[in-house]
Amino acid sequence: MKPAQSQIQKISREPYIPYVVPFVLFLLLTEPGRYLPDLVPFLYITKTILVGLLLWFWRHKYTKDFALNLSLPEILTSIGCGLLVLFIWIAPEGHLFQLEQKNIFVPHGLGNSRIAMIGLLGMRLLGAAIVVPIMEELFWRSFLMRYLIEPDFQSIPMGTFTWFSFAGTALFFGLEHHRIIVGIIAGLLYGLLLIYQKNLRGVILAHGITNLGLGTYVILTKSWMFW
Repeated sequence: MKPAQSQIQKISREPYIPYVVPFVLFLLLTEPGRYLPDLVPFLYITKTILVGLLLWFWRHKYTKDFALNLSLPEILTSIGCGLLVLFIWIAPEGHLFQLEQKNIFVPHGLGNSRIAMIGLLGMRLLGAAIVVPIMEELFWRSFLMRYLIEPDFQSIPMGTFTWFSFAGTALFFGLEHHRIIVGIIAGLLYGLLLIYQKNLRGVILAHGITNLGLGTYVILTKSWMFW
């Protein structure tokens, strides 16, 4: 076996790879949109499909992450958490510090036809409500929140609490978004939900509810600045 092939196989066996690579790929395909706004719709479609395929390809790596089912009370708690984050995300708009938003979503980014607009909006909702919550919660709450406790993160039970990992993950989660303050608050609430339930499914559900609700609000009110 060639040394390069051996190194690639060695890297692919690292346990953090399936948690980190989809997240990094999503960010890498987001950044060019800051400088090439006309490419934003195509970049979003591309990263949604590629990241979705990666998550599916590595689905067997997440078996322990999704080992527990949610009870009805846990489902309701997760939905409530997601709706609370949605309210916190929208209500303070214009009153809290946020970074400058380089690009605002344009529903006609693929053309002026109705079909193109519906297709783009559908892909945006699909990415926001399904792909992003799974990708981000695998990275933030499953990987990073445990990695900040112990580099051998898979040895740490899901939802283990330390102030450093809890606050640090929420801070970095907030810094990922240009609405930093509400992003940090959202990170704290999602983190608390995981600590309470010890179940990643609940946080993914909450995150998905937030993003689906936000997408619905954006489309109905044409508040494109939230996208």
